Amino acid sequence: MSEKLRVGILGGTGMVGQRFITLLENHPWFEVVLLAASGRSAGKSYEEAVDGRWKMTCPMPEFVKKMPVYDMDKDFDKIVESVDFVFCAVNMPKNEIKALEERYAKAEVPVVSNNSANRWTEDVPMVVPEINPEHLEVIEAQRKRLGTKRGFICVKPNCSIQSYTPALNALKEFGPKLVVATTYQAISGAGKTFAQWPEMVENIIPYIGGEEEKSEKEPLRLWGEVKDGKVVPATTPQITCQCIRVPVLDGHTAAVFVNFEKKPTKEQIIEKWRNFKGVPQELELPSAPKHFIQYLEEDDRPQVKLDVNYENGMGVSLGRLREDAVFDYKFVGLSHNTLRGAAGGAVLIAELLKAKGYITAK
Repeated sequence: MSEKLRVGILGGTGMVGQRFITLLENHPWFEVVLLAASGRSAGKSYEEAVDGRWKMTCPMPEFVKKMPVYDMDKDFDKIVESVDFVFCAVNMPKNEIKALEERYAKAEVPVVSNNSANRWTEDVPMVVPEINPEHLEVIEAQRKRLGTKRGFICVKPNCSIQSYTPALNALKEFGPKLVVATTYQAISGAGKTFAQWPEMVENIIPYIGGEEEKSEKEPLRLWGEVKDGKVVPATTPQITCQCIRVPVLDGHTAAVFVNFEKKPTKEQIIEKWRNFKGVPQELELPSAPKHFIQYLEEDDRPQVKLDVNYENGMGVSLGRLREDAVFDYKFVGLSHNTLRGAAGGAVLIAELLKAKGYITAK
Protein backbone atom coordinates (compact mmCIF):
# COMPACT_ATOMS: atom_id res chain seq x y z
CA MET A 1 0.00 0.00 0.00
CA SER A 2 1.33 3.42 -0.93
CA GLU A 3 1.48 6.24 1.58
CA LYS A 4 -1.79 7.40 3.07
CA LEU A 5 -3.67 10.27 1.44
CA ARG A 6 -3.54 13.52 3.44
CA VAL A 7 -6.99 14.65 4.55
CA GLY A 8 -8.30 17.97 5.84
CA ILE A 9 -11.63 18.33 7.63
CA LEU A 10 -13.52 21.58 7.05
CA GLY A 11 -15.92 22.10 9.94
CA GLY A 12 -13.87 19.79 12.14
CA THR A 13 -15.20 21.15 15.45
CA GLY A 14 -18.91 20.32 14.90
CA MET A 15 -20.66 17.03 15.60
CA VAL A 16 -20.14 15.52 12.14
CA GLY A 17 -16.55 16.81 12.08
CA GLN A 18 -15.97 15.04 15.39
CA ARG A 19 -17.43 11.84 13.94
CA PHE A 20 -15.03 12.13 10.96
CA ILE A 21 -12.10 12.37 13.37
CA THR A 22 -13.11 9.23 15.29
CA LEU A 23 -13.66 7.29 12.04
CA LEU A 24 -10.37 8.36 10.46
CA GLU A 25 -8.20 7.48 13.46
CA ASN A 26 -6.04 4.57 12.21
CA HIS A 27 -7.75 4.53 8.79
CA PRO A 28 -5.72 2.33 6.41
CA TRP A 29 -5.88 4.77 3.46
CA PHE A 30 -6.39 8.25 4.90
CA GLU A 31 -4.59 10.39 7.48
CA VAL A 32 -6.03 13.56 9.01
CA VAL A 33 -3.30 16.16 8.68
CA LEU A 34 -5.33 19.35 9.08
CA LEU A 35 -8.45 20.64 10.81
CA ALA A 36 -10.22 23.84 9.83
CA ALA A 37 -13.27 25.70 11.08
CA SER A 38 -14.73 29.18 11.21
CA GLY A 39 -12.73 32.15 12.50
CA ARG A 40 -13.93 31.82 16.10
CA SER A 41 -12.17 28.44 16.56
CA ALA A 42 -9.11 29.28 14.47
CA GLY A 43 -5.76 29.69 16.21
CA LYS A 44 -6.65 27.39 19.10
CA SER A 45 -5.61 23.80 19.57
CA TYR A 46 -8.39 21.36 18.68
CA GLU A 47 -8.76 20.42 22.35
CA GLU A 48 -9.29 24.09 23.28
CA ALA A 49 -11.61 24.79 20.36
CA VAL A 50 -13.92 21.88 21.25
CA ASP A 51 -13.64 22.28 25.04
CA GLY A 52 -16.98 21.30 26.60
CA ARG A 53 -18.44 20.49 23.17
CA TRP A 54 -17.08 16.99 22.48
CA LYS A 55 -20.26 15.08 21.60
CA MET A 56 -18.96 11.58 20.84
CA THR A 57 -19.38 8.78 23.39
CA CYS A 58 -15.75 7.71 22.87
CA PRO A 59 -12.94 9.96 24.16
CA MET A 60 -11.26 12.50 21.89
CA PRO A 61 -8.43 10.74 19.99
CA GLU A 62 -4.98 11.78 21.24
CA PHE A 63 -3.70 12.57 17.74
CA VAL A 64 -6.02 15.57 17.32
CA LYS A 65 -5.80 17.20 20.73
CA LYS A 66 -2.82 19.43 20.02
CA MET A 67 -3.52 19.98 16.32
CA PRO A 68 -4.04 23.66 15.49
CA VAL A 69 -7.41 24.68 14.05
CA TYR A 70 -7.06 26.70 10.84
CA ASP A 71 -9.44 29.31 9.46
CA MET A 72 -11.19 27.82 6.39
CA ASP A 73 -11.16 31.21 4.74
CA LYS A 74 -8.05 33.08 5.84
CA ASP A 75 -5.76 30.03 5.83
CA PHE A 76 -7.03 28.84 2.44
CA ASP A 77 -3.60 28.70 0.73
CA LYS A 78 -2.01 26.80 3.62
CA ILE A 79 -4.88 24.27 3.64
CA VAL A 80 -4.78 23.75 -0.13
CA GLU A 81 -1.05 22.99 -0.16
CA SER A 82 -1.22 20.63 2.86
CA VAL A 83 -3.93 18.16 1.77
CA ASP A 84 -4.79 15.69 -1.00
CA PHE A 85 -8.53 16.15 -0.42
CA VAL A 86 -10.99 17.48 2.16
CA PHE A 87 -14.17 16.38 3.91
CA CYS A 88 -16.64 19.23 4.33
CA ALA A 89 -18.99 19.26 7.34
CA VAL A 90 -19.52 22.96 7.92
CA ASN A 91 -22.52 24.66 9.45
CA MET A 92 -23.15 27.78 7.37
CA PRO A 93 -25.83 29.21 5.05
CA LYS A 94 -26.19 27.15 1.84
CA ASN A 95 -24.93 29.83 -0.55
CA GLU A 96 -21.77 30.24 1.55
CA ILE A 97 -21.17 26.47 1.65
CA LYS A 98 -21.62 26.25 -2.12
CA ALA A 99 -19.08 29.04 -2.65
CA LEU A 100 -16.63 27.48 -0.16
CA GLU A 101 -16.81 24.01 -1.75
CA GLU A 102 -16.35 25.42 -5.26
CA ARG A 103 -13.41 27.53 -4.11
CA TYR A 104 -11.58 24.44 -2.82
CA ALA A 105 -12.50 22.35 -5.86
CA LYS A 106 -11.23 25.09 -8.21
CA ALA A 107 -7.96 25.09 -6.26
CA GLU A 108 -7.58 21.40 -7.31
CA VAL A 109 -8.68 19.97 -3.94
CA PRO A 110 -11.37 17.26 -4.23
CA VAL A 111 -14.22 17.93 -1.77
CA VAL A 112 -16.29 15.09 -0.28
CA SER A 113 -19.20 16.90 1.31
CA ASN A 114 -21.64 16.04 4.06
CA ASN A 115 -23.58 19.22 3.31
CA SER A 116 -26.71 19.66 1.20
CA ALA A 117 -25.64 22.81 -0.65
CA ASN A 118 -24.47 21.03 -3.83
CA ARG A 119 -26.88 18.06 -3.81
CA TRP A 120 -28.84 19.48 -6.72
CA THR A 121 -25.92 20.87 -8.71
CA GLU A 122 -26.45 18.93 -11.96
CA ASP A 123 -22.85 17.82 -12.46
CA VAL A 124 -22.12 17.02 -8.80
CA PRO A 125 -22.59 13.31 -8.04
CA MET A 126 -24.69 12.55 -4.95
CA VAL A 127 -23.78 9.00 -4.04
CA VAL A 128 -24.64 6.05 -1.85
CA PRO A 129 -21.76 3.79 -2.98
CA GLU A 130 -23.91 0.62 -2.97
CA ILE A 131 -26.67 2.27 -5.02
CA ASN A 132 -25.27 4.57 -7.71
CA PRO A 133 -21.46 4.39 -8.01
CA GLU A 134 -21.79 4.94 -11.78
CA HIS A 135 -22.80 8.58 -11.11
CA LEU A 136 -19.12 9.33 -10.41
CA GLU A 137 -18.60 9.55 -14.17
CA VAL A 138 -20.29 12.99 -14.12
CA ILE A 139 -17.14 14.30 -12.37
CA GLU A 140 -15.50 14.57 -15.80
CA ALA A 141 -18.14 17.12 -16.91
CA GLN A 142 -17.88 18.96 -13.60
CA ARG A 143 -14.11 19.29 -13.96
CA LYS A 144 -14.61 20.79 -17.42
CA ARG A 145 -17.02 23.37 -15.97
CA LEU A 146 -14.68 24.21 -13.07
CA GLY A 147 -11.59 24.18 -15.29
CA THR A 148 -9.81 21.67 -13.05
CA LYS A 149 -7.68 18.55 -13.45
CA ARG A 150 -7.95 17.13 -9.90
CA GLY A 151 -10.57 19.23 -8.16
CA PHE A 152 -14.29 18.35 -7.94
CA ILE A 153 -17.16 18.09 -5.44
CA CYS A 154 -18.95 14.86 -4.52
CA VAL A 155 -21.77 14.78 -1.96
CA LYS A 156 -23.65 12.27 0.16
CA PRO A 157 -27.44 12.39 0.43
CA ASN A 158 -29.52 13.23 3.47
CA CYS A 159 -29.36 10.95 6.51
CA SER A 160 -33.16 10.50 6.53
CA ILE A 161 -33.27 8.44 3.32
CA GLN A 162 -30.75 5.76 4.33
CA SER A 163 -33.26 3.72 6.34
CA TYR A 164 -35.57 3.01 3.38
CA THR A 165 -33.86 3.83 0.06
CA PRO A 166 -31.44 0.83 0.14
CA ALA A 167 -34.42 -1.45 0.89
CA LEU A 168 -36.32 -0.14 -2.14
CA ASN A 169 -33.20 -0.19 -4.30
CA ALA A 170 -32.75 -3.92 -3.68
CA LEU A 171 -36.31 -4.42 -5.03
CA LYS A 172 -35.93 -2.34 -8.20
CA GLU A 173 -36.74 -5.20 -10.55
CA PHE A 174 -40.28 -5.36 -9.10
CA GLY A 175 -40.87 -1.69 -9.93
CA PRO A 176 -41.71 0.17 -6.70
CA LYS A 177 -44.22 2.80 -7.88
CA LEU A 178 -45.74 4.42 -4.79
CA VAL A 179 -43.99 4.83 -1.42
CA VAL A 180 -45.31 6.34 1.81
CA ALA A 181 -42.65 6.71 4.52
CA THR A 182 -42.65 8.23 7.98
CA THR A 183 -39.22 8.71 9.53
CA TYR A 184 -38.56 8.88 13.26
CA GLN A 185 -35.30 10.79 13.49
CA ALA A 186 -32.65 10.96 16.20
CA ILE A 187 -31.58 14.24 17.79
CA SER A 188 -27.93 13.82 16.73
CA GLY A 189 -29.27 14.54 13.24
CA ALA A 190 -29.67 18.11 14.48
CA GLY A 191 -26.13 18.06 15.90
CA LYS A 192 -27.49 17.92 19.43
CA THR A 193 -27.31 15.78 22.56
CA PHE A 194 -30.00 15.54 25.26
CA ALA A 195 -27.94 17.81 27.54
CA GLN A 196 -28.14 20.53 24.87
CA TRP A 197 -31.75 19.92 23.92
CA PRO A 198 -33.68 19.22 27.15
CA GLU A 199 -37.06 19.91 25.49
CA MET A 200 -36.57 16.71 23.45
CA VAL A 201 -36.60 14.51 26.58
CA GLU A 202 -39.88 12.55 26.65
CA ASN A 203 -41.05 14.54 23.64
CA ILE A 204 -41.76 14.25 19.91
CA ILE A 205 -41.61 17.21 17.54
CA PRO A 206 -43.50 16.60 14.27
CA TYR A 207 -41.40 18.96 12.16
CA ILE A 208 -37.81 18.98 10.88
CA GLY A 209 -37.15 21.91 8.54
CA GLY A 210 -36.60 20.93 4.90
CA GLU A 211 -36.41 17.24 5.71
CA GLU A 212 -39.60 16.03 4.05
CA GLU A 213 -38.75 17.52 0.67
CA LYS A 214 -35.24 15.97 0.82
CA SER A 215 -36.70 12.61 1.83
CA GLU A 216 -39.11 12.60 -1.12
CA LYS A 217 -36.79 13.91 -3.84
CA GLU A 218 -33.25 12.72 -3.09
CA PRO A 219 -33.93 8.99 -3.70
CA LEU A 220 -35.05 9.91 -7.24
CA ARG A 221 -31.71 11.60 -7.87
CA LEU A 222 -29.86 8.49 -6.67
CA TRP A 223 -31.92 6.41 -9.11
CA GLY A 224 -31.38 8.86 -11.98
CA GLU A 225 -28.89 8.53 -14.83
CA VAL A 226 -25.97 10.52 -16.17
CA LYS A 227 -26.88 12.15 -19.50
CA ASP A 228 -24.90 14.81 -21.37
CA GLY A 229 -22.72 15.63 -18.36
CA LYS A 230 -25.49 15.93 -15.80
CA VAL A 231 -27.50 13.73 -13.48
CA VAL A 232 -31.13 13.45 -14.62
CA PRO A 233 -33.35 12.26 -11.72
CA ALA A 234 -35.70 9.30 -12.08
CA THR A 235 -39.43 10.04 -12.22
CA THR A 236 -40.62 6.99 -10.25
CA PRO A 237 -41.49 5.86 -7.65
CA GLN A 238 -43.70 8.60 -6.28
CA ILE A 239 -42.61 9.14 -2.64
CA THR A 240 -44.41 11.01 0.13
CA CYS A 241 -42.85 11.47 3.57
CA GLN A 242 -43.40 12.78 7.06
CA CYS A 243 -40.34 13.40 9.24
CA ILE A 244 -40.64 13.41 13.02
CA ARG A 245 -37.98 14.17 15.65
CA VAL A 246 -38.02 11.59 18.46
CA PRO A 247 -36.15 11.30 21.80
CA VAL A 248 -33.40 8.97 20.50
CA LEU A 249 -29.71 9.93 20.38
CA ASP A 250 -28.59 7.98 17.27
CA GLY A 251 -30.63 6.10 14.69
CA HIS A 252 -33.30 7.02 12.16
CA THR A 253 -36.24 4.60 11.89
CA ALA A 254 -38.66 4.54 8.94
CA ALA A 255 -42.14 3.03 8.66
CA VAL A 256 -42.66 2.34 4.96
CA PHE A 257 -45.63 1.36 2.76
CA VAL A 258 -45.02 0.41 -0.88
CA ASN A 259 -46.89 -0.57 -4.06
CA PHE A 260 -45.13 -2.40 -6.91
CA GLU A 261 -45.65 -2.75 -10.67
CA LYS A 262 -45.09 -6.50 -10.27
CA LYS A 263 -45.92 -7.58 -6.74
CA PRO A 264 -43.21 -9.94 -5.38
CA THR A 265 -43.74 -12.61 -2.73
CA LYS A 266 -42.60 -11.95 0.82
CA GLU A 267 -39.89 -14.62 0.36
CA GLN A 268 -38.60 -12.92 -2.80
CA ILE A 269 -38.33 -9.58 -1.00
CA ILE A 270 -36.41 -11.00 1.97
CA GLU A 271 -34.08 -12.92 -0.34
CA LYS A 272 -33.33 -9.75 -2.36
CA TRP A 273 -32.60 -7.81 0.83
CA ARG A 274 -30.35 -10.42 2.39
CA ASN A 275 -28.35 -11.00 -0.80
CA PHE A 276 -28.00 -7.36 -1.84
CA LYS A 277 -24.41 -6.38 -2.60
CA GLY A 278 -22.85 -3.35 -4.18
CA VAL A 279 -19.48 -2.18 -5.48
CA PRO A 280 -18.13 -1.42 -1.93
CA GLN A 281 -18.66 -5.08 -0.96
CA GLU A 282 -17.08 -6.33 -4.21
CA LEU A 283 -14.06 -4.03 -3.76
CA GLU A 284 -13.92 -4.76 0.01
CA LEU A 285 -13.53 -1.06 0.79
CA PRO A 286 -12.27 -0.51 4.37
CA SER A 287 -15.49 1.04 5.71
CA ALA A 288 -17.93 -1.11 3.71
CA PRO A 289 -20.28 -3.35 5.67
CA LYS A 290 -19.81 -7.03 4.79
CA HIS A 291 -23.61 -7.33 4.60
CA PHE A 292 -25.26 -4.06 3.73
CA ILE A 293 -28.82 -5.13 4.64
CA GLN A 294 -30.00 -7.48 7.37
CA TYR A 295 -33.58 -8.70 7.72
CA LEU A 296 -34.73 -9.52 11.25
CA GLU A 297 -37.55 -12.04 11.73
CA GLU A 298 -38.60 -11.00 15.26
CA ASP A 299 -41.80 -8.94 15.53
CA ASP A 300 -40.14 -6.29 17.71
CA ARG A 301 -37.09 -5.57 15.52
CA PRO A 302 -35.28 -3.54 14.31
CA GLN A 303 -34.79 -1.62 17.56
CA VAL A 304 -32.47 1.34 17.98
CA LYS A 305 -30.84 -0.06 21.14
CA LEU A 306 -30.20 -3.48 19.64
CA ASP A 307 -29.59 -2.79 15.96
CA VAL A 308 -28.35 0.74 15.26
CA ASN A 309 -24.68 -0.32 15.33
CA TYR A 310 -25.13 -3.22 12.90
CA GLU A 311 -21.96 -3.51 10.77
CA ASN A 312 -20.30 -0.69 12.77
CA GLY A 313 -23.27 1.54 12.02
CA MET A 314 -22.75 1.16 8.26
CA GLY A 315 -25.45 -1.45 7.61
CA VAL A 316 -29.23 -1.12 7.34
CA SER A 317 -31.61 -3.21 9.47
CA LEU A 318 -35.08 -4.13 8.18
CA GLY A 319 -37.99 -5.95 9.75
CA ARG A 320 -41.78 -6.33 10.10
CA LEU A 321 -42.34 -7.02 6.39
CA ARG A 322 -45.97 -7.94 5.83
CA GLU A 323 -48.76 -7.55 3.32
CA ASP A 324 -51.04 -4.56 3.86
CA ALA A 325 -54.77 -3.92 3.39
CA VAL A 326 -54.16 -0.75 1.33
CA PHE A 327 -50.62 -1.17 -0.06
CA ASP A 328 -48.81 -4.27 -1.35
CA TYR A 329 -46.41 -4.37 1.61
CA LYS A 330 -45.22 -2.49 4.66
CA PHE A 331 -41.94 -2.73 6.59
CA VAL A 332 -39.71 -0.92 9.09
CA GLY A 333 -36.12 0.22 8.43
CA LEU A 334 -33.33 1.52 10.67
CA SER A 335 -30.00 3.18 9.89
CA HIS A 336 -27.36 5.01 11.93
CA ASN A 337 -27.73 8.67 11.01
CA THR A 338 -24.23 9.95 11.87
CA LEU A 339 -22.39 6.84 10.62
CA ARG A 340 -24.04 5.50 7.45
CA GLY A 341 -26.10 8.70 7.22
CA ALA A 342 -23.33 11.26 7.62
CA ALA A 343 -19.59 10.91 8.26
CA GLY A 344 -19.35 7.14 7.66
CA GLY A 345 -21.20 7.44 4.36
CA ALA A 346 -18.82 10.21 3.28
CA VAL A 347 -15.73 8.17 4.26
CA LEU A 348 -17.08 5.26 2.18
CA ILE A 349 -17.57 7.62 -0.79
CA ALA A 350 -13.95 8.82 -0.42
CA GLU A 351 -12.77 5.19 -0.39
CA LEU A 352 -14.73 4.53 -3.59
CA LEU A 353 -13.30 7.70 -5.19
CA LYS A 354 -9.78 6.55 -4.33
CA ALA A 355 -10.41 2.99 -5.56
CA LYS A 356 -11.73 4.40 -8.87
CA GLY A 357 -8.78 6.79 -9.30
CA TYR A 358 -10.66 10.08 -8.79
CA ILE A 359 -8.69 10.99 -5.66
CA THR A 360 -4.92 10.51 -5.80
CA ALA A 361 -1.88 11.82 -3.92
CA LYS A 362 -0.65 15.17 -5.25
